Amino acid sequence: MGNMATTEAWNSSSVTMFVLLGFTDHPELQVFLFVTFLGIYLVTLVWNLVLILLIRGDIHLHTPMYFFLSNLSFIDICYSSTVAPKMLTDFFQEQKTISFLGCAAQFFFFVGMGLTECFLLTAMAYDRYAAISNPLLYGTIMSQSLCRRMVAGAYIGGFLSSLVQASSLFTLHFCGPNVIHHFFCDLPPILALSCSDTFLSQVINFLVVVAVGGTSFVILLISYSYIVSAVLKICSVEGQWKAFNTCASHLMVVTLLFGSALFMYLRPNSSYSLSRDKVVSVFYSLVIPMLNPLIYSLRNKEIKDALWKVMEKKVLS
Repeated sequence: MGNMATTEAWNSSSVTMFVLLGFTDHPELQVFLFVTFLGIYLVTLVWNLVLILLIRGDIHLHTPMYFFLSNLSFIDICYSSTVAPKMLTDFFQEQKTISFLGCAAQFFFFVGMGLTECFLLTAMAYDRYAAISNPLLYGTIMSQSLCRRMVAGAYIGGFLSSLVQASSLFTLHFCGPNVIHHFFCDLPPILALSCSDTFLSQVINFLVVVAVGGTSFVILLISYSYIVSAVLKICSVEGQWKAFNTCASHLMVVTLLFGSALFMYLRPNSSYSLSRDKVVSVFYSLVIPMLNPLIYSLRNKEIKDALWKVMEKKVLS
């Protein structure tokens, strides 16, 4: 009888909500952290929205590259918004709780947006390859319908992969404790709370990350090898520099996102460190979505020109 009761308890998830510890290990920094994270989130929202509106409002920016860039800005807004609002409100809560379904939803959308961004950055690499290697046929190769299909494919691939990860994680049993040593529902701290065998879930999540990251990395590598080859064929140094400069922003964004994601999700559990991983999580969940539009804007003459036009119109009016 006792064994039956134990089995029943094991087969049912008794945890209906989780407690997020957030940054309570640094109580003296609560105000500073809140102001800092609020500032980062507001800059992310404002600058990405400005970029989207600039691209839609200026006919000179109605090209495949800027179509992808506006979608990247939209993804960055959604990506950051899956974490930041909840984290910011938790600074004022004594009990930083999140329901089981809320945690699953946050994980699903956060990972879905992150993987979609990986696929989109891969599509943007192909776009840069087409622009540099075949500038005369660029408009024909990167047709409007192809660009839309590539963006749709990025969303489908990202969220299907996220569904696989979320299903493998949240079908595990959680019998307690329910305290997540993190500021949002991320993979490593949730896995640590499960009272069932997590081996299969770890394998599935590892395979998804390797499949998405590996496929994206291979395509990026091939695209950039062709880009370098095409750039080297350009006769003038000025032409080579101009061609390379169109890829520099994309390369910086790819390095930031893939570098932090690979560090976080392709490590053995033995190397998991609460304080260090919180810092890395802040970087890829909050800082990168803020940096992406800044990197593209500050290095892009056409976007700066479009912004100056809007500012001049406002001043004149």
